Amino acid sequence: MKILYYDCFSGISGDMNLGAMIDLGVDKTFLTSELNKLNLKGWELHAEKDQRHGIGGTKVTVKQTHHKHAHRHLSDIEKIIRESSLDQKTKDLSMKIFMKVALAEASIHEIPVDEVHFHEVGAIDSIIDIVGAAICFNSLNPDAVYVTPVELGSGFVKCDHGTLPVPAPATAEIIKGIPSKTGGVNFEATTPTGAAIIAALGTHFNTGTPIRIDKTGYGVGHKENPAVPNLLRVFTGEAEEQASGHDALLLECNIDDMNPEFFEYISEKLFVAGASDVYISGIIMKKGRPGNILNVICEPGLGGIVKEIIFTESTSVGIRSFPFRKDTLSRKFEVIKTPYGNVTVKHSFYNEKEVSCKPEFEECRKIAIEKGIPIKDIYNNIMALIVIGDYDKRLK
Repeated sequence: MKILYYDCFSGISGDMNLGAMIDLGVDKTFLTSELNKLNLKGWELHAEKDQRHGIGGTKVTVKQTHHKHAHRHLSDIEKIIRESSLDQKTKDLSMKIFMKVALAEASIHEIPVDEVHFHEVGAIDSIIDIVGAAICFNSLNPDAVYVTPVELGSGFVKCDHGTLPVPAPATAEIIKGIPSKTGGVNFEATTPTGAAIIAALGTHFNTGTPIRIDKTGYGVGHKENPAVPNLLRVFTGEAEEQASGHDALLLECNIDDMNPEFFEYISEKLFVAGASDVYISGIIMKKGRPGNILNVICEPGLGGIVKEIIFTESTSVGIRSFPFRKDTLSRKFEVIKTPYGNVTVKHSFYNEKEVSCKPEFEECRKIAIEKGIPIKDIYNNIMALIVIGDYDKRLK
């Protein structure tokens, strides 16, 4: 299983994350060309080699060429992202990260999420940091993201609301439920943007799972600290995911009086908010009326935003909530050679016995579009290669 491993011993900020991604091998020219799809003017991305305590890495600075500090609402940022020419996966992940900040601000100020008025995070450099994080993540395409306890720092920080204690209230809200620590450095080590990136991308926290490191990237921060180097360290590597279980939440509601075309839009918003699955079941309701059940699976902490989306975007007047435990198979990924090029294959195991094996659908889909070949033919041919390969292994 291909993983990203975030070692946040000196915290994380948006620019440190971009530095680490470029240091890991994400091409700066590619990153800039993708960011230009936002159609935002007045910024430049500078990446340079630098050191902290003798450790070399990449320092990224987003420089505004037009010094205009824009305050934006979530809808303004969503409009910029949705109207860009970025791919859909990057748009969705960018909005998922922004939603982490929006939910935190809504909780702090006790207002609906749509009324959140961004200050620092509405500035161009923060938009570049967050969308850049999504671009880099999708470029590296890991199967999981591991995160060590995150250093938050100490002291005070100045912002639009005045002088605030570290961690800033938004950071403290976003980092809820994620292992963290304070006092390792005497400044704001983790920013709201950095916390949102970790909260949106992280799949495993404070894990002791063994990994095989392939490459190390260092994102150089803009602080000089004599005690601890101001660096974000990120590894790429391989780990075998163990069969495990975790708590989850199922929310569902019956709907029989809504335009069914709305379901796609509502599902998209739910996925952006962090839902792990959204599905719709057809039912017959009282008086023989046809209807649907909207089902949403998410982390327990996302129940509030899921309910808000359902109540505000659908015609539902009631939601049922069921906490449950979700158990998953262990998985291993390998890349095999095919007539269409290299394709990733996913193996799933139960009690160390393989129970299923299949090629990644999105890669088959991409090949089908590029080659003009029916996807069923591509899928079946790759499955035949997998079966033949396994048979050859058994003969040996």
